[in-house]
Amino acid sequence: MSRIVVKIGSNILTKKTGGLDTKRVDQLAADISSAAAMGHEIAVVSSGAVAAGMKKLGLKTKPKEIQLKQAAAAIGQSALMWAYEKAFAEHKTKVAQVLMTSDDFSDRTRYLNSKNTLMTLLSFNVLPIINENDTVSTNEIKFGDNDQLAALVSGLIDADRLVILSDVDGLYTSDPSKDKGAKLISEVYLIDSKIELLAGGSGSAVGTGGMYSKVLAAKKAVSYGINVNIINGKKKGALVKLLKSVKTGTEFFPNKTRISSKKGWIAYAVRPKGLLILDDGAVTALLKSGKSLLPSGVRSVEGQFEQGDAVYCADSSGTRIAKGISNYSSGDILRIAGKKTSEIESALGYKYSDEIIHRDNLVVTAQQT
Repeated sequence: MSRIVVKIGSNILTKKTGGLDTKRVDQLAADISSAAAMGHEIAVVSSGAVAAGMKKLGLKTKPKEIQLKQAAAAIGQSALMWAYEKAFAEHKTKVAQVLMTSDDFSDRTRYLNSKNTLMTLLSFNVLPIINENDTVSTNEIKFGDNDQLAALVSGLIDADRLVILSDVDGLYTSDPSKDKGAKLISEVYLIDSKIELLAGGSGSAVGTGGMYSKVLAAKKAVSYGINVNIINGKKKGALVKLLKSVKTGTEFFPNKTRISSKKGWIAYAVRPKGLLILDDGAVTALLKSGKSLLPSGVRSVEGQFEQGDAVYCADSSGTRIAKGISNYSSGDILRIAGKKTSEIESALGYKYSDEIIHRDNLVVTAQQT
């Protein structure tokens, strides 16, 4: 049995005239229930609350004001869940609403608690329907999108596959709406700058993410060792065909070296509170030798943070090369920067660790972003 995250975007769930497309919701519920009946555990990450709320509030264009977006999300979330509840009930599938914020990922305790909640729901054959808590999370509305949430959820629950439902068949060599000669790319083994360039820029009329966002989400997920598929969510039965090994859409294959769940959390979920500028020797030790960061390699400290907070590491030019969990506060690091590990205790009066960041709590980001 495999575990699958299915991401459903606003442009799949809503009508051109606004509001939820309940027929599409019914179709998706049928497809997802059929996939579950094949023996797969499935979690859904669904957009659509703001778009559903826009219709009820009589808004014809997506609101730009945060308060109005929050109001639309509040009124639309109940409509969205009610539509899912009715649609899945037809297939005797139980659903649960799970609203998440960035804090549920950045805080390690909440991260693990969220994992336990989702795994418990799956163990009871309940389908979690996950969405960003747009009603209260201003940062989520301003900067987040559910493609990235889906990638984080995939890593959180150790999914085998992430399926992103799009309004096109997958990733093309150029924009198929503008170029009739555009060709579908069926397989991607490395998400590099060329692939990102092909994905283009941002956004649909009702959602926050376009193909570029989906490719960035795929980039995160494949680093966990997760297969990612972008398929056309408007085509009935596309999900079931994919799970029956019928070639569908674009498939992104996992990286050969899989990042651990903890390092994935450090790389993608936890919010950094500061920046450490390193000397050339420390940069080489981190990038080439996989070493821990010692006090002797730190040249300067930016920002204020506490022990246990995440920080970026940068080279002398300011280019970020890594991210990790600091064993010391910013104030402590200022006092021991450039010193040998044997001098830490005399400088501070105590010593938590020989390393400022242990290699087990450090992720090289230079080749990932």
